[in-house]
Amino acid sequence: MSIVDSHHHLWDHGRNLYPWLRGETHDRGWGDTTLLHKNYLVADLLADGARQGLAKSVHVQANFDPSNPVGETAWLEEIAAESGSRGFPHGIVGFADFSSPEVESLLEQHSKHSRVRGMRQVLNRHPDPKLNRAPKDYLADETWQKNLGLLKRYGWTFDAQVYYQQMPALAALARRYPDMQFILDHAGMPAERDAAGIEGWRRGMQQLAGCSNIAVKLCGYGMVDNRWTVESIRPYVLKPIEWFGPQRCMFASNFPVDRLMASYDRLWDAYREITAGFSSDEKNLLLCKTAERIYQL
Repeated sequence: MSIVDSHHHLWDHGRNLYPWLRGETHDRGWGDTTLLHKNYLVADLLADGARQGLAKSVHVQANFDPSNPVGETAWLEEIAAESGSRGFPHGIVGFADFSSPEVESLLEQHSKHSRVRGMRQVLNRHPDPKLNRAPKDYLADETWQKNLGLLKRYGWTFDAQVYYQQMPALAALARRYPDMQFILDHAGMPAERDAAGIEGWRRGMQQLAGCSNIAVKLCGYGMVDNRWTVESIRPYVLKPIEWFGPQRCMFASNFPVDRLMASYDRLWDAYREITAGFSSDEKNLLLCKTAERIYQL
């Protein structure tokens, strides 16, 4: 059964600027990040996905030069048009700072590119420096929330990356914009595995599942579980599927970040093993069809 990788990144260090991968490395709790300082291009993705039947993909913004976010989109459109790229990536989730007074202009520039399907602005806030990803609490910013509504003009989605503590605020945002499609990244990032953390993640995820306009991407497990096994991630795969249903769940790789923790084949083989008892239709939704529908691939 073929797959759609609904969340991956590409980068070319010789051509583009990725400030987070330059200079002093911020400790994100991922161990040795040497691999991230090498280019990861379409040819690398195709090679990694060759044995999994990789058919389509969605590129999610990779913290490209913040002074030129549309530059990443333009670059991706260019490489997708190259003969050897086979159309990859088929969908683009770009970046725009929704707290910026220039966001409307940025979205209009993004809209000139046909593969754009949505936007992402990382929202993670946490007192632990290794887990903190956003410079401020955007979800509490009324200007940010209001500007997010501009996505409806283009029919675009919003990829939300949060921790369980932020899920009530995300649920409220989804209710504010019931006609907008939200996608929760990385299975809600279950980073805290003590009893309180697991319970907080469970309650938050169930609250989000109650919003019919939120889907979830099952990926990024290596970022919060560097030595993951099939058994250690099993509940964080199966429970979201139980709560959201296969029609609102999609698998992804989060490569090349999760390449630090496992090979592409090991990751997708784990997904297949965990869902081995599912029906053919359910597997097809998780591996392919949900992503195709939500990202209009």
